[in-house]
Amino acid sequence: MSSPYFKQYPNLWVDKKIMYVHGFASSAQSGTVKRIQDTFPKAQVIAYDLPIHPDEAMTLLRKVCEEQKPDLIVGTSMGGMYTEMLYGFDRILVNPAFQMGDTMHEHGMMGKQVFQNPRQDGVQEFIVTKSLVKEYRDMTMNCFAHVDEEEQQRVWGLFGDEDPVVHTFDLFRQHYTQALHFHGEHRMTDHSFFHGVLPVMRWIDDKQEGRERPIVYIHVNTMIDGWGKPMSCLNKAFEMLIENYQVYMVAPAPTNDHDELSQTQTWVEQYISTPAHDHVIFSNQKSLLYGDYFIDAAPNKDFMGTTIHFGSDEFKTWEEIIVFFERLGGQ
Repeated sequence: MSSPYFKQYPNLWVDKKIMYVHGFASSAQSGTVKRIQDTFPKAQVIAYDLPIHPDEAMTLLRKVCEEQKPDLIVGTSMGGMYTEMLYGFDRILVNPAFQMGDTMHEHGMMGKQVFQNPRQDGVQEFIVTKSLVKEYRDMTMNCFAHVDEEEQQRVWGLFGDEDPVVHTFDLFRQHYTQALHFHGEHRMTDHSFFHGVLPVMRWIDDKQEGRERPIVYIHVNTMIDGWGKPMSCLNKAFEMLIENYQVYMVAPAPTNDHDELSQTQTWVEQYISTPAHDHVIFSNQKSLLYGDYFIDAAPNKDFMGTTIHFGSDEFKTWEEIIVFFERLGGQ
């Protein structure tokens, strides 16, 4: 049975190389490799079985990067730790295990371990010793060694808000600025990939291609119902819109009430999640916003683009707005 999240994006990552770096006790046969390839059918997805010893793993990864020159590197957990150190490439770190030695010690990874996925060499088991844990502790001491302003723009950190294993969000924020949460646990699932990783991959591909999408503003007065929940079909509409548009949420700028600002940020992060990162605008002057469309329950007649009056006879609900944008076909 196919995943409800499965969808192909043949117009993204066209003729580009995406390198995946797997996590601890996994392999290049990880389901994430197939997930990425299925989602971006015109990309070349490359992955390699990593040696257990971290020095050997880093040597392999650096050699592959030098030879293959990937356009994007995606690393999860232990692979996220390695990926951070592959400087000079656009990178996404998903639940990166920057304290891998401690993680191994604290989460029952000592002794005999079984690989979660088949490996090319046929090996099925390995032993984690105190010596190996020390090797990982030594390797993680090299993290963040060459972070500069350019690297900060090339690296994204994605952190599951229910991850019981790795908690390195604050550590990442000490060195990088592009840190955000997604709804999910430690292991990548279809849900966390679609809602957490895919939007960031779209942003990176847009940046690499110099692609500018039409801008859609959504005022919060169209998003929140009387119970503080998302309006009916809001999330469906939002997911459709971000495929073709640059979508920003607009909220009134509180003059003195910082709690109100914080509440808006918290609501957006909870219900919109990753696509809301750096896409919330606080403004009391809506007419100053420049864009193509503005979805608003109290529209300003001076907006230079197309105003969509939410709640009007033509656009009573988000269902009517979905139909409107479907007919536009991304224009």
